[in-house]
Amino acid sequence: MGETAGKGSLSRAALLTTLAMLAFAGNSLLCRLALRDTGIDAASFTAIRLASGALILAALLMLRGKRPTAGGSWPMATMLFAYAVGFSFAYRDLSAATGALLLFGAVQLTMTGYGLWTGERIRGLRLVGLLLALGGLVWLLLPGLAAPPILAAALMLGAGAAWGVYSLLGKGAGDPTAATGGNFLRSLPFAAALALTATTAGTVDHTGALYAVLSGAVTSGLGYVLWYAALPMLRATSAATVQLSVPAIAALGGAVLLAEPVTMRLLVASVAVLGGIALMIYRRN
Repeated sequence: MGETAGKGSLSRAALLTTLAMLAFAGNSLLCRLALRDTGIDAASFTAIRLASGALILAALLMLRGKRPTAGGSWPMATMLFAYAVGFSFAYRDLSAATGALLLFGAVQLTMTGYGLWTGERIRGLRLVGLLLALGGLVWLLLPGLAAPPILAAALMLGAGAAWGVYSLLGKGAGDPTAATGGNFLRSLPFAAALALTATTAGTVDHTGALYAVLSGAVTSGLGYVLWYAALPMLRATSAATVQLSVPAIAALGGAVLLAEPVTMRLLVASVAVLGGIALMIYRRN
């Protein structure tokens, strides 16, 4: 009986984790698809995404008998908004794979940098991993025909840094679903102001708006709920390592669904960045 329950728990954890990683990679694919193939602008996409995420999370929290703004904070909401803006504007000119790799690398390096700033020591294989990940990002950004546009790359690195700060602020935020819902709701004034800036030059079509709603309500809002449900069933090392799959899923989705090329530069950079971060994670835990 206990063995059956254990297998059921493992299967549930695997299913929830798989769905969450697909959702996170889906954010990159939906944003890139919307900004490349529809008439929606980056500001409108960001505003609709945040509003949709806020609505779905608020509904889920109310179903649980919780006040939607009980969790979260204004500093976290500011970082969430900064991430969402950088993410959308960067994907005007980045492939899904390149954007996901830059974002993920920046998140991990931001959190590692905070650890160093607070006195954490990195040595041995963790230091090798850090240098390898940094080298992979530098290699990806080196000038050349296959290099991503520098402004778009800088925006995505900034988005990753904002998400890294958001993650650090969220470590003591209590119930993660409540915190995420509260932060999405608090981001709405920023989103409204951003949407107003897009009223003259921006455009919104039905398909682009649909992609933005899916990104906010499904791959962001519900994706976070799935991930937080899976986390208690995962070891710390497994939880950190499984996230390495997100850039790979985004690259595969970009190649298959969006017909985006996977260059040798991107492959080398991906191996260096993801391999370096994997080393850092394993040695830390």
